[in-house]
Amino acid sequence: MTVTQPPLLPLAISLGDPAGIGPELIAAAWDQREAEGLPPFFAVGNRDLIEAAARSRGLAIPVVAIAAPDEAAAVFPHALPVLDVGTCAYTPGLPDDAGAALALRALEVATSLVKQGAAAALVTGPIAKSRLARIGFNQPGQTEFVAEACGITPENAVMMLAGPHLRVVPITVHVALRDVPFLLSAELIRSRSAIAASALTRDFGVAHPRLAVAALNPHAGEDGRMGTEDRDVIVPAVAALQAAGIDARGPLPADTMFHAEARATYDAAICMYHDQALIPIKVLDFDEGVNVTLGLPIIRTSPDHGTAFAIAGTGTARSGATIAAIRMAGECAARRAAAG
Repeated sequence: MTVTQPPLLPLAISLGDPAGIGPELIAAAWDQREAEGLPPFFAVGNRDLIEAAARSRGLAIPVVAIAAPDEAAAVFPHALPVLDVGTCAYTPGLPDDAGAALALRALEVATSLVKQGAAAALVTGPIAKSRLARIGFNQPGQTEFVAEACGITPENAVMMLAGPHLRVVPITVHVALRDVPFLLSAELIRSRSAIAASALTRDFGVAHPRLAVAALNPHAGEDGRMGTEDRDVIVPAVAALQAAGIDARGPLPADTMFHAEARATYDAAICMYHDQALIPIKVLDFDEGVNVTLGLPIIRTSPDHGTAFAIAGTGTARSGATIAAIRMAGECAARRAAAG
């Protein structure tokens, strides 16, 4: 007997900073929903603000306020559903504390709804961390906020940047380059790589994930001539991954890891620091890069760009990364639902 899976619940998209490009790109994604084959979603923020943001792009789309997530599926085919959680003026390019408060409230509500099972996945709009800090937000970013809300420690919430041509996992993220060698450990590399391998199977459908582990130093240190971290830290981490049955190789010189022939040999690149990971993916997938948080009990994605205050309201912001983040969240949620 064939078992029919119930329809996937709509995705929840938090507004992001209302003075940034997030609101208008949510509207643009809904406008392109059929052409892009996007799953149903609803925005968490403010209906009037998103309608105004849509108009700034020349989009005369219907925007409907909903009282609860279970109304979203019926509304989505003919209007963009928005769950109102607060209000502020629409002032593109001019962030203020009222906007930051709305962005934080939208993030809190959207995260809670996904945790409760009222939405299939969480997509977060871009925020201004400095603005949120002014109103008492004490997390480094949305990734850490969502992890804490889910009861996951920061070291077990792993960032992956994914696009059509490349997936990368930075072991260290927003730290000074001079601090990276002192933050790296064989256990940190092993644990974050293992979380990435598990997520590749669970959420991305990669049956036997292949990991390419980048070296820290040029030429993988050349046996200690240009740094000992590759020999003393990364080699043991790779050996531990291999002993656990994970297909991992490295440390590999980073300067030869990202051309097309090399990328065909792995499913994700494990990188030692922020720019080692983000430069290649932004070169290859600048308009379609998605930030995915691995190791969570929920699906969370975000477009891999910031608030772009300088172009907010001008209609020039590209919607590709937002569309990609919505699509990826839906695909990952569907895989988890199918697996039970």
